[in-house]
Amino acid sequence: MSELAFKPEFEIKDKSAISQAFSKAAASYDKHAAFQRDVGHRLLQKLPADLTGLRVLDLGCGTGYFSHQLKCLGATVVCADLSPAMLEQAQLRCGDDAMTYVLADAESLPFSDGDFDIVFSSLALQWCDDLSVPLSEIRRVLKPLGRAYFSTLLDGSLIELKRSWAKIDFHQHVNDFISFNQVKIALAQAEISKHHLNSPSMIVWYDTAFELMRDLKGIGANHIHSRTQGLTGRRALTRVEQAYEQFRSQQGSLPATYQVCLGVIYR
Repeated sequence: MSELAFKPEFEIKDKSAISQAFSKAAASYDKHAAFQRDVGHRLLQKLPADLTGLRVLDLGCGTGYFSHQLKCLGATVVCADLSPAMLEQAQLRCGDDAMTYVLADAESLPFSDGDFDIVFSSLALQWCDDLSVPLSEIRRVLKPLGRAYFSTLLDGSLIELKRSWAKIDFHQHVNDFISFNQVKIALAQAEISKHHLNSPSMIVWYDTAFELMRDLKGIGANHIHSRTQGLTGRRALTRVEQAYEQFRSQQGSLPATYQVCLGVIYR
């Protein structure tokens, strides 16, 4: 396997904890990422059916599942991710033909202005502190008349898990997400006037709350911004399981609700 095309002049700052969480989960990610694939496929359906001759950036590529899909549509794909281990998994999946792998932070992309025909980014931008920053970067690296397709999580995601933890202690165990209106504000701040947004609500069903928490850990999404020291042992998880039972449906399953923003940016 050839060496990953890491940019030597590029240095990731203040993102080490996120990078480490996803690197640790790289080998297990695909087994736990059914929801992530569902969202990505919804986003992929918005792209042209033929990408032949187009240069596409898969920003936050993870293990390269959608990088491979983009390649199969004819694109030359640049896979970019914050996690070296994720990039290694992507390269194992996709190979080197028509593919490049770059260690990159969405808030400071190591690419030239107007470098890409299309940017694809599914469920990566919620890890940025200020959404307007990566959106500005996406706009910058798009060619004139280029398009970007992104998805991110919105306020109300994992509300059942958040409410269950709230019965256990007062510490933060679930990340906060921005509102749909804040996405619009971020687009305006990034000077992106042409766009289309929709915000489906999606529910993933589980037999137990532990299965949900195992999935979150399995994809590396257990890193919490501004985490304070709270209960995390087996006893606490058992209490969360008990609290989560209030949401069990008549059919016997437990919901994990996600509020998703699907966006298209027109350059």
